[in-house]
Amino acid sequence: MTKKGAKENKAYNELITKIRDRSAKVCVVGLGYVGLPLSMELARVGFKVTGYDISEAKIKLLNSGKSDIDDVPDDIVADTVNTGFFTATDDPKVFGKMDTISICVPTPLSKTKDPDVSYILAAVESVREHLKPGTLVVLESTTYPGTTEDLILPLLEEANQRVGEDFFLAFSPERVDPGNVDFTTKNTPRVVGGVTPRCTKVAKAFYEQTIPLIHPVSSTQAAEMVKLLENTFRSVNIGLVNEVAVMCDRLGLDVWEIIDAAATKPFGFMPFYPGPGLGGHCIPIDPHYLSWKLKSLNYYARFIELAGDINSHMPEYVVQRINRILNREFARSINKSTILVCGVAYKPDIKDVRESPALDVIKLLEDKGAKIQFNDPYVDEILWNKHVHKSKPLTPALMKKADLTVILTHHSDYDYEKIVEQSKYVFDTRNATKGVKNNRDKIESL
Repeated sequence: MTKKGAKENKAYNELITKIRDRSAKVCVVGLGYVGLPLSMELARVGFKVTGYDISEAKIKLLNSGKSDIDDVPDDIVADTVNTGFFTATDDPKVFGKMDTISICVPTPLSKTKDPDVSYILAAVESVREHLKPGTLVVLESTTYPGTTEDLILPLLEEANQRVGEDFFLAFSPERVDPGNVDFTTKNTPRVVGGVTPRCTKVAKAFYEQTIPLIHPVSSTQAAEMVKLLENTFRSVNIGLVNEVAVMCDRLGLDVWEIIDAAATKPFGFMPFYPGPGLGGHCIPIDPHYLSWKLKSLNYYARFIELAGDINSHMPEYVVQRINRILNREFARSINKSTILVCGVAYKPDIKDVRESPALDVIKLLEDKGAKIQFNDPYVDEILWNKHVHKSKPLTPALMKKADLTVILTHHSDYDYEKIVEQSKYVFDTRNATKGVKNNRDKIESL
């Protein structure tokens, strides 16, 4: 074996050994809905984890043993901090001491629906300045195929290090589903793809320490594409069922009855459900990354664009239905009507309002002159039309005062029997009232 080959094997073997005996110093960049749960799982199995974030307030909160993420209780953060297995910092110099660095930063869209990879690039620039030989760098942030090798790899190689020899680079898409108690960071299978076969092996060894099933793929591009397929699948199917809901309204049919009946088929059908639009950081955004990439290759992603168009117009459709109900039941228009919104989080039983369609519905209603009150047991306040609005207690007086109660998020905390009983009329966009037995004549579902 040549001296060069021995040196390469030494860096690889030493890092694998550190990972497997949990002596590797681990860093997670970005301590949000992806990074913080990952940090806690790594600390749980015995790694000393350093969490890096640019938010001074978040660093202070986490180091005090508090969490700002739904799926991570305060006591778990407090325990890892108190035992020394987790600490948070905003000092990029820590990167020079780490054996593994997982990048979990946001990847939003610009106003023109183009990918915004500025957070990734900023994180990688900081890592590059301090990168030491023998380090594994993994990108988890959702992005378009080619990002890891076209953008990240050249930056890291500026440190005069060779990928697969001096440092190891891979992509492993996050699969976080906030509020899901059955599948978490701990037990959701992982896909990993490295720039080189050795990079893939190191990344696989790293994730094997916390997750039971690792699925290696041939490249970082393949791993990047996997995540986009997963969320495009959901976006397209939700777009289909949202259009079916509009069709059923035109046909005088109950879309929820149709879906429930179709779901009895034991093969060839998977139920998806309509709603007021798409929310969260993934499904409304990720398909556009793929669509954008394909446009650069002179290909128009028709399914993605059509589903995006249908889903993005659902808040407007909800407002149309609200207007119809007010006209029919009370001979009123939206203008000057008092509308009570139940639920503003983008999905049930969490406090996350990122991309929530409820915010779009509220803005559209306010623009038409409605007086909006809202209640959400998880969300204390929201910002719309440049004003902060606070959640109101869901009292009988509040419900009776409203001309219409609109259910936009189906939290399990709600007593839907009481909501229907004490409201003048209910428009249910989530079929949350399906189990309500009384006052059915006061309910209209999407």
